[in-house]
Amino acid sequence: MNFITALWQANQTLFIFVAILIVVIPFVVFYLRSAKKHPKGLISAALSNMGERFGYYIMNAVLLLFLVSKFGLDDGTAGFIYAVFYFGIYILALVGGLVADRTQNYNKTIQTGLIIMALGYIALAIPLFSKTEGLIADGTAGWWGILVFTCIALLLIAFGNGLFKGNLQALVGKLYDDFEAEAAKKGPEALKEAKDKRDSGFQIFYVFINIGGVIAPFVAPMLRSWWLKAHELVYNADMSALCHKYLAGDTAIAASDKFIETAGNSVLNPELLGNTTQFCSDYIDVFNTGVHYSFIVSALAMVLSVLIFYFNKKKFPQPAKKSAVQSVEYTQEEKLAMAKEIKQRLFALFAVLGIAVFFWLSFHQNGQSLSVFARDFVDTAALPPEIWQAMNPLFVIILTPLVMIVFGGLARKGHPVSTPRKIALGMGIAGMAYLFLMAFSMLNHYPSGEEFRGLSEAQMLELGLAKAAPWVMIVTYFFLTVAELFISPLGLSFVSKVAPKNMLGLCQGLWLAATAIGNLFIFLGPIWYNAMDIWKCWGIFLAICLVSMCIMLGMVKWLEKVTKA
Repeated sequence: MNFITALWQANQTLFIFVAILIVVIPFVVFYLRSAKKHPKGLISAALSNMGERFGYYIMNAVLLLFLVSKFGLDDGTAGFIYAVFYFGIYILALVGGLVADRTQNYNKTIQTGLIIMALGYIALAIPLFSKTEGLIADGTAGWWGILVFTCIALLLIAFGNGLFKGNLQALVGKLYDDFEAEAAKKGPEALKEAKDKRDSGFQIFYVFINIGGVIAPFVAPMLRSWWLKAHELVYNADMSALCHKYLAGDTAIAASDKFIETAGNSVLNPELLGNTTQFCSDYIDVFNTGVHYSFIVSALAMVLSVLIFYFNKKKFPQPAKKSAVQSVEYTQEEKLAMAKEIKQRLFALFAVLGIAVFFWLSFHQNGQSLSVFARDFVDTAALPPEIWQAMNPLFVIILTPLVMIVFGGLARKGHPVSTPRKIALGMGIAGMAYLFLMAFSMLNHYPSGEEFRGLSEAQMLELGLAKAAPWVMIVTYFFLTVAELFISPLGLSFVSKVAPKNMLGLCQGLWLAATAIGNLFIFLGPIWYNAMDIWKCWGIFLAICLVSMCIMLGMVKWLEKVTKA
């Protein structure tokens, strides 16, 4: 017990990281056993995706905060760059699907994507800095050049992801097409059992790729804290922004209570505060160099994914692979019937894609308004705000068995819940996360994020305001993760069901394109967060989720009919 106490006191982040690994291991064993009744290539596909998820969750945890801390951008501008980057990640999956469907070389397309992503992370890992003093004020070419270089690195990651992501999901869909075809040879009962495994198979796939997401959010904070400590500095969520204000010409801020309190809590050696300009310059450079180093780990994870995919590629079928078969002649009536079925499937697909846009707009606030909420309103004395990104993949791993057991039990009792209905329920559960945040923020009388950041500890005490405890983030991510489990993996399953067989890559790309459109507007979160009392910001997202749920419920019967066709 003394050892555990000592470990917690020495490094709370490391303690939580070890504890999470201990919790995750039994679930990994459970999923490995569950996967034995599924196609053999399922786990290989999931493991090859873990590296991509690892890099994604590092990026998801740090990107907005990194852009703010390195370049001194405001939350809205950094959020816009973040949104465009995430839009690129998913919209380019549509391009990747078209490339793979046209060339029919899925393996090469996926491998190329992984390599390009690795190059992007290597570029981000280079700790480039211009002369820090006054770089915001005079807009030096060096500062702009580094920002452009950073954006080019992000573009490489987005393009590589576009080639990789949707096509790997298409391969998993084809695994189940083949799995069901083999089962059909054994009879109707075997075919029904095989079809019932598709949803749970995509959930298993989704869980394994989230294992990388559990580990990743710890990488940047631990490397950054190590690098800061090596330079006699300490992590502080507010210090970088204050340093940028000072270096931009607001020298009076150095005399404010906020700056004095924060700077005093950001050093191990008080002598570093002797020269304010030098201290601010050094803090920004050291703080962000530690984050740069985390992208080296992302690049190595991509290399590992390339190796896993390469050595297991024989297990992966080629979707819609052309074979030399005898041509079949169809009557005009048969052609019209097939065309009608394809149209119905595509209409159903686009209906669900429309709902997906609003889900991802709300869910991907985890890297936007929820990240800055954790930075500003949650006590970060023990844990940096990026760590909360681990809650989502951790809950994915822990909660997926419960979701599978509940829906599996309902199916066995003759009350199966269709995929469209699960998606509608997911939107309602996402709304509960924002309902909770809205109520909590109202009860605590929280102002806008910008107003709250400007308050010193004495002013907060005078106004009766206090930072939230960590449990607030845990509850929020619990609801959002349950919603994700009802929508994201089951959305992939839905796409694989309704997609015409010669358009698997394209249709998976369309699912990701819907995600892209939702991501394009996620920058609105930080803008609303800083412009109004934050309960109003959460109320907007609550309304989005509830309206989407109602629309989806109105389409359920039609969507169920199409998926059964």
